[in-house]
Amino acid sequence: MTISKLPLQFDFSLRRHNTFGIDANAHAYLPVTSLETLQALRFDQDMASLPRLVLGGGSNLVLTQDFPGLVLHMCNRGREIAGADEDAVYVRAAAGENWHELVLWTLKQGLAGLENLSLIPGSVGAAPIQNIGAYGVELQERFHGLTALDMESGEILTLNRDACAFDYRDSVFKHSLRDRAVVLDVTFALPKRWQPDLRYADVAQELAARELLQPSARDISDAVIAIRTRKLPDPAVIGNAGSFFKNPIVTAAQRNVLLAQHPQLVNYLQPNGGYKLAAGWLIDQCGWKGKSLGAAGVYEKQALVLVNRGGASGRDVVRLAQAVQADVMARFGVALEPEPIFI
Repeated sequence: MTISKLPLQFDFSLRRHNTFGIDANAHAYLPVTSLETLQALRFDQDMASLPRLVLGGGSNLVLTQDFPGLVLHMCNRGREIAGADEDAVYVRAAAGENWHELVLWTLKQGLAGLENLSLIPGSVGAAPIQNIGAYGVELQERFHGLTALDMESGEILTLNRDACAFDYRDSVFKHSLRDRAVVLDVTFALPKRWQPDLRYADVAQELAARELLQPSARDISDAVIAIRTRKLPDPAVIGNAGSFFKNPIVTAAQRNVLLAQHPQLVNYLQPNGGYKLAAGWLIDQCGWKGKSLGAAGVYEKQALVLVNRGGASGRDVVRLAQAVQADVMARFGVALEPEPIFI
């Protein structure tokens, strides 16, 4: 394979490839269906020297301008049961697989562990980069390992959990391996001795309403899907990137001061003794739910979600996000950090 045979496209519209539905173009675009595509790319001086953006489902992205470089769209496919031991069954999936479809596939195989992460938008390859999480479960708890290509050295990297340096919505791919490593596939360890995680009240209440006292993993997945469908807009209908801000983590002392001032403060004790605050609640208290700035707005059913009400640019979204951040800081003294990356 030579670079001249790669299916490059130029001045390529990314509107259909970001869930916000923002209209921006990439100088060059390349669908990546195999490792060989990336290896061939490394030896083309014109393409390899361009700025790169690795794109999965486009659900964690705000395009503030046209991208002047090369977009690598991960389109590789494949999923399999890769092995098992006394404790877990190991499932491997290609980076280009749809995350929610993988969750449903594992459940069909009778494998539990990913059910709380149902209906999270995006691709498998993006999941460890963001260390996705929902309803009491984070990806790192089910992560076994991954392979990635180092675009600088050409080396195939095999990374375990420790090497990925997971933190809340964070990983090594946002730091030392940023703009360098391209995730190829991810392997998950799904526990044989599974226990349902019902720590979040929304999930417990949904299951109680369904009169499910001993829910299966499929029951929990169905409950999570129902909750997310009620609370979050479908990107195919109204552009959005899901939860736009991280839930801020504060010290116990900060939390106590805030709780004294705001007795209804939604907060969760963390293993390190800090407290996670519900960013959506903070935003709602500032009166932003359902409000808009131009074509960008705050979703009326969930204040944590910013939406494209039609024709919004990336700069419109940034302007709205900054206004929300300023109001939350002014009222609560808490800094909100966006989850999506800005390009």
